[in-house]
Amino acid sequence: MRFNIQRRRFLKNSSAGLAMAFLGDYGLDLFHRPDKWRVGLIGCGWYGKSDLFKLMQVAPVEVIAICDVDRHMLEEAAQLIQDRSGSNSSPRMYEDFREMLSRHELDIVIIGTPDHWHALNMIEAVKSGAHVYVQKPTSVGVLESETMLAAARKYDRVVQVGTQRRSTPHLIEAKEKIVEAGLLGKIAQVEMCCYYHMRANGNPDVKEVPEFFNYDLWTGPAPLRPYDRLPHRGWWRTFMEYSNGIIGDMGVHMFDTVRWMLDLGWPELIFSSGGILVQKDGKSNTPDTQTAVFEYPDLKCVWNHRSWGHPADPEYPWAFKIFGEKGMLAGDVWKYEYKPYGEGDSIKGEVVYEREEFPEDLEEKDIELHTAPATRRQMLDFVAAIDQGKKPVADIEEGHISSASCILANISMEVGRTLKYDPNRKIITGDEEATKLLKREYREPWVHP
Repeated sequence: MRFNIQRRRFLKNSSAGLAMAFLGDYGLDLFHRPDKWRVGLIGCGWYGKSDLFKLMQVAPVEVIAICDVDRHMLEEAAQLIQDRSGSNSSPRMYEDFREMLSRHELDIVIIGTPDHWHALNMIEAVKSGAHVYVQKPTSVGVLESETMLAAARKYDRVVQVGTQRRSTPHLIEAKEKIVEAGLLGKIAQVEMCCYYHMRANGNPDVKEVPEFFNYDLWTGPAPLRPYDRLPHRGWWRTFMEYSNGIIGDMGVHMFDTVRWMLDLGWPELIFSSGGILVQKDGKSNTPDTQTAVFEYPDLKCVWNHRSWGHPADPEYPWAFKIFGEKGMLAGDVWKYEYKPYGEGDSIKGEVVYEREEFPEDLEEKDIELHTAPATRRQMLDFVAAIDQGKKPVADIEEGHISSASCILANISMEVGRTLKYDPNRKIITGDEEATKLLKREYREPWVHP
């Protein structure tokens, strides 16, 4: 069985013993299941397939069914999955996720749809009895995300969010060697940033919807924009109708990393400012410039992004920096570095690659080779949590806090004032106008959960 080959690779070779240390926390029983996990995929685009392939590499799975509103993308994914699994049959294909969930009893559902679909996809999946791996951010609305958390708990399902920095080997090392070892001393400020020129912005003409693409179903509960091109990859992310902008895409990763490293919960106060200050010539309505402050007692976590100009620090264009009284820790998806103030040596670490252990990575289109080891560990943690009835490292509650905080930053930018969110009452304290923005309106006939 292909899984056994991959299991041996993982245990023997993975990351200088990190795999064995990781598995020691969970035991090896998950490798000896008598039956394969029955898996379904909703959203067969770039990251949906990539997440599925990482799960296939580390756990005994059978991909039963897949779903996408783009028939071309769906058929391509089915063939790739068949090739990967070495099976003579391909997974069942569906256009509508509700039909897929009603026809199959699935153990695991992976969700790789655009952000505006995450809530309905995840809630229906856990209702059907499946455990769920859902991409970040959890949703496009705070109350959507609250409902996802409530559904996971009500139906007693494990829900892991794709904030895989928590499973990134060199960042785990930085957390242990620097933060937990106390090398930073008292921490009083965090800076996070993204200066990538990643904001799609153009003026394509309105076109007829191609026959292979169900644009109405793709749009679902969100506002229906005039169709001007296939929305896959970067185009949908450039519209607030379907996303949370760059802070909800890249910011949620770095803020979640910092919360995990420093053991932070909900911020007490959130303030954000920004807008479209430079790139005004296209259709995009996401901010090209934004600053957000997530405030804790004696600690401020500050986010900055610009999709134009040059990064403040070219070594760390998408990163976090944690400032303590004794030194500074900088980190990103490629590396980390601790610099002490005064005497002492710097401590550095670099990304782990697993090209030799998993050569099929080299054949995967558009793969992020530097993140593949992290996603594999995230998937291992996910199935171990299911197997042992525990919360995973990126449990839905953690993903919810990080995602909702970024959404609240966007609300703060919209209303122009500082917000204090009450997660128990699910209101913004003393601000009725901002509280109304916690819930996005749904396009009929879709109903807000």
